[in-house]
Amino acid sequence: MTSPQRILVTGATGQIGTVLSAALRAAHGSDAVLCTDIVTPPPASPCAERFATLDVLDAARLRALVAEHRIETVYHLSAVLSARGEADPLRTWEVNVNGLINVLEAAREGLIARVFFPSTIAVFGPNVPPNGTPDDAVLNPTTVYGMSKAAGENWCAYYHARWGVDVRGLRYPGVIGHQSLPGGGTTDYAVDIFHQALENGRYECFLAADQRLPMIYMDDAIRATLEIMAAPAEQIRRRTSYNLQGLSFSPAEIAAEIRGEMRRRGIGELEIVYRPDYRQAIAASWPRSVDDREARQDWNWRARFELPQLVADMLDNLAAHATCTV
Repeated sequence: MTSPQRILVTGATGQIGTVLSAALRAAHGSDAVLCTDIVTPPPASPCAERFATLDVLDAARLRALVAEHRIETVYHLSAVLSARGEADPLRTWEVNVNGLINVLEAAREGLIARVFFPSTIAVFGPNVPPNGTPDDAVLNPTTVYGMSKAAGENWCAYYHARWGVDVRGLRYPGVIGHQSLPGGGTTDYAVDIFHQALENGRYECFLAADQRLPMIYMDDAIRATLEIMAAPAEQIRRRTSYNLQGLSFSPAEIAAEIRGEMRRRGIGELEIVYRPDYRQAIAASWPRSVDDREARQDWNWRARFELPQLVADMLDNLAAHATCTV
């Protein structure tokens, strides 16, 4: 166990927040981590043990919780994601930008020592190199989610440059994990397909069969988050966000891998049909892969999961969960 910190997680009941909260409690102790969200977690959730309701737009409530629990580090995960963000653009901008500024202001005032900000591949637009998109590619996003995260990156760099705020960020690709259901992102098809494969043997995909996108397995995403926050400050040269590449695949490629693994295990078949909707245009504007060499050079990031290992681990865990809940 590393040395304890007093940590607050916003958006703790979300896809990444649930798993990150458990990992932080394992690393620092249950009493060290305060989970917050506008949604109350179920009793069995890793977030339920020490939980407080928080709307990140309520700056006074945020400061009160920071003071009451003597918080040192904030993992600011609260956000409206890409597909849902298009349904309410102004609300998405308000939550994603103003919520972040509330956290950064608390850090500027000395109430918080360190901030983690999750960005996204959605900050890129269609005018970047589609394969191996570099960290410094122009940011010209096509969604309000991407716009808000690009603005957030700039705010993070500004607060660091002007006031020395120790803020660190990662551009997550699509995150795939067995720990929660899809949460409203364009890349969430790669989570839903597993659930539908096991429950129905059939999946209707809202992206085109050949739409390759950068992805990462949840285990790698959480490890990257912990590693960048544990790195010495002098190693963090980028104060906007680092690219993070796990692997890249298309719906057809992951469907084929799932189908093959299901056959090997004798647990049924998977039929997939493609009916692209408005999310296809969003996905087509994003890179097919990103270049994360700066993360690898600066704080020794390395992904561990390739597609076969990812599919096998997802099926193992979802099958175990189904057995436990019967």
